[in-house]
Amino acid sequence: MHVATILVDGRPRVAVSRLGLTVPLPADDPTWTSVRALAAAGADALERVRDWLDGQPTDARSESDVRFGPAVPDPGAIYTIGVNYDGPGAAPRPERPLIYGKAAASVAGHGDTLSWDRAVTDDVDAEVELGVVIGAPAHRVAPEDAMRHVFGYTCINDISARDDRFDGDQWLLGKSMPGYCPVGPWVVTADELDPSDLSLGCAIDGEAIQDDRTSKMRFSIPDIVAYLSEHLELRPGDLIATGTPVRLATPPGPGRRLRRGDTVTAWIERIGTLTTTID
Repeated sequence: MHVATILVDGRPRVAVSRLGLTVPLPADDPTWTSVRALAAAGADALERVRDWLDGQPTDARSESDVRFGPAVPDPGAIYTIGVNYDGPGAAPRPERPLIYGKAAASVAGHGDTLSWDRAVTDDVDAEVELGVVIGAPAHRVAPEDAMRHVFGYTCINDISARDDRFDGDQWLLGKSMPGYCPVGPWVVTADELDPSDLSLGCAIDGEAIQDDRTSKMRFSIPDIVAYLSEHLELRPGDLIATGTPVRLATPPGPGRRLRRGDTVTAWIERIGTLTTTID
């Protein structure tokens, strides 16, 4: 199932995709009030959604008529994984997953415009990452049990400041400015997607800066979920950005930073394309 957060009369509503149309869910079921609540409610809630859809709802609209919010607008936490892809020019493989973070308030939606104070930083880039949305709480789970705690997968653009005072030093600050975490447009539930070998990429104004496959991950999703759960409790709706592919050496090159007027597209096979405009 494809699940999203859309804005209806300015308010967030959970919606699902059916036959190419976007269908808002009624808010009379408490487990349908947010994607986070749906993730917490598990398989039974998804089955109720499917049963409701079989009633042929009439309140459906084309994607072009929908304004998307962040797919998960209220994550409890956002974890990011560093240096997790093999490839030409990649840094050496770490002994264990490298864990960074983004503030939950940095999330943005598909189609949003991103602006920031250039006096703080003008050295900012974009990174496509496969996002994992946690379902059942996970604490001290083994890798072989980890996938039972995954609700679904989404596309994350891990926008980051690269100034010396942020890059490798104040990572949390350099990754957490408002809008620095576009998420969406959809969450694809785990029962409908195998994330182990998906194509993914990122482009600025149509010029590719990344193009790779999730099979190049050094630490798998079960490894990452299990490792995080050794140290903390993952809760429903938490996001994990599982790492980003190595930047392409072809033009515009690894040094291309975001500028006013840019259109950034981050995409993942079978999930969708996440678009951000830079102001």
